[in-house]
Order: sequence, then C-alpha cells, then structure tokens
Amino acid sequence: MLSAQDRAIVKSTVPLLESGGEALITHFYRMMLSEYPEVRPLFNQAHQASGDQPRALANGVLMYARHIDQLDQLGDLVAKIINKHVALQILPEHYPIVGTCLLRAISEVLGSEIATPEVMSAWGAAYGQLADILIGAEAAIYDEKAQAPGGWRGARSFTLVKRVEESSEIISFYFEPVDKGPILAAEPGQYIGMKLLLDGEEVRRNYSLSALSDKGQYRISVKREDGGRASNYLHDQFQVGATIDLFPPSGEFTLVASDKPLVLISGGVGITPTLPMLEAALATERTVHFIHCARNGEVHAFRDWVDALAARHPQLKRFYCYAEDDGVSPAADKVGMLSEEQLAAWLPEQRDVDAYFLGPKGFMAAMKRHLKALGVPEKQSRYEFFGPAAALE
Repeated sequence: MLSAQDRAIVKSTVPLLESGGEALITHFYRMMLSEYPEVRPLFNQAHQASGDQPRALANGVLMYARHIDQLDQLGDLVAKIINKHVALQILPEHYPIVGTCLLRAISEVLGSEIATPEVMSAWGAAYGQLADILIGAEAAIYDEKAQAPGGWRGARSFTLVKRVEESSEIISFYFEPVDKGPILAAEPGQYIGMKLLLDGEEVRRNYSLSALSDKGQYRISVKREDGGRASNYLHDQFQVGATIDLFPPSGEFTLVASDKPLVLISGGVGITPTLPMLEAALATERTVHFIHCARNGEVHAFRDWVDALAARHPQLKRFYCYAEDDGVSPAADKVGMLSEEQLAAWLPEQRDVDAYFLGPKGFMAAMKRHLKALGVPEKQSRYEFFGPAAALE
C-alpha cells in the first residue's frame, strides 16, 4: 500500500511528465531494448520507430501518476493494457525488468536535483503497486482462458489451412489447431497474438480476428505494410501447411449486447474487427449501418461479402466511400473524404446508436469529431486506438 507521502510525491511529478514524459519513455525503451534482449520480441519495432509506443506508454504513466489516489478514475485504460499484455503473453518475470529500466530512466532524464531519493522511493513504490495490480489481473485472465472450453495457456500450435486474397493489399489467413481440438470462442472485435521466428529472431504481433470463430477456425486479414516485417513475411512466405504458435484471443474492444441500432465505421484495414461484429449483430436481427472508407475499389476488401449480407438482411444498410475513383472498380456511394455532412446522411435518423469506428489515426480523429457533433452519445461511441486518446482530439 502506498503511503500518503508517496502518493503526494508521485502527483507532484505530473507537470514534469506532461512536459517531458515522452522523452523519458523514449530513453526508457532505448535502454531496456538494448540491455534486455529477452523482452525485445514483446515490442513492435515499427511502433517504436513511429513514436506510437513511447507516446502510448508516456500517456499511461502520466494518467497513473495523475490518478494515483483515485485509480478508479483510469477508466478502461487498465483494461486495455491488461488485454494487450495477455495477447502478447506478458509474464510476472517481465515486470522487474520494466521497473528497473523505468526508475533508471527517471533518474537519468530528470537528474539528481529532481529525482531525489524521496522521489525515487515513491516512484519505486508506485510502480510496485501498479505491477501487482497488472500481474494479478493478468493471472486471472490467463487462468480463465486456460479453463474455458477450447482454451489454453501460452502458445498453441496452429496450421495455416487457407489463404485468400481479399484485395490488392490484404490477405486472409485461416488457422486450425494442430491437435484438432476445440478452440476458445472469441468475442467479436477481439484480436489474437502470434509468435513468429524471422531470421532467427522471435517476433510477436497482434492481429484482429476478421471472422467469427464458430467454425473451429481463427481468421486474420493482414494488410501488407511498407517495411512491415511481419506483414511482408506473412504475405510472401507463409504458405498453407505451415505451422505457427498462437496465443488465446484477447481484447476489450468487443461488441456490446444492445437493441440500439449499430453503426460500424471503418477505414482501410480497420474493417477487420467490424466483420465479426456485423455477422454477430445480424444474427440478432439488429439494425446495422455499415460504413466503410477505402482509398479506392482495388484495395477495398470484403465488398462482395458485405453486399451479399445486405441482399439477405434488409436491416443492413451499407455505404462505401472511396478517396479516389480508379475508373475500374465498382462505384462507391461517395468519392472523396467522409465529411460530417455525408456521415449525417448515412447515420440512422435517431442518434441514440452504438457506434464503433476504426482506421488510420487521422480518419479516427475525424470520425470522433463527426460523431460527437452529430449527437451520438460519447459513451456509445467506441474505438480501439494504439496511443494516447488525446491524439484523437
């Protein structure tokens, strides 16, 4: 238990974290990844290079310090962290490494005049409290997934049984367990972790599940990213019959049971988790407005599948917006960027809806603004984003 003095000291460092937290966390990552190679597979180097991962952790540290005496004010941040950790199989032995490097980074970046023994002691106690919270919550989830029907703990071997090209840049991969046993049911919107061995180095990644798991398979749909180490390997080298280690499905960005109209808005490969959400919602006769934005028709994945669903389910309204007309693909309902006015025309007339949106950061920032301006209740506007939520304001 943190003392009142420890909490006061940690809160006193909030202004420093607001102004210099990202530099501190960048130094922390550089130190940890160079000195502790055993944790390197747990971190996406592309997110390191882009700054997304340092920004996300800096935001998490800041929020923890700001609410150190009212942890319930952290909202769903803790759940997001826990689910990401579970998907990548973060274990208790990883926490001392992170703690050692974080305290060193605080000391080295802030300097001895600010990082006094009292400050370091308080932050050591604060990190210990946070680690205990996360370790306990993650252990409970690991146990729950292991004991559930079809569940397992750690890595499980799966075989790639099918590859399907969905567009010029997205391929779907279908997996079945090598042991032929049942698999853990995934909630619509969840993702799955995988362990790859690339050039002798272990790499871990999370990918959204792009289909319901009710047929004894998991499906992910991966966009080829420029310079993407994992995505290019999967596209170019990972062939049917190969095996791979997968971790159990995880994630708190899931479809909430409701009788309100459902609005699914996606941009690019952000479409993937909306697909099982769509399928699950239609099974309940729920009204759905499905809105997808793509660069053009050539890169638009799953159009035929969604169109077929719309033909069978009159409660499904689907709308497509292309940034450009390639002159070859079937036409979109709108060419250009998805404006607030156009979104208003495609939403249900009554704004008491459940809205889920995913896509590139700029797209998500625009959708967040548009939905708020159009009267969709903020608590019913849900998204999944790697990074501080403030980046979408």
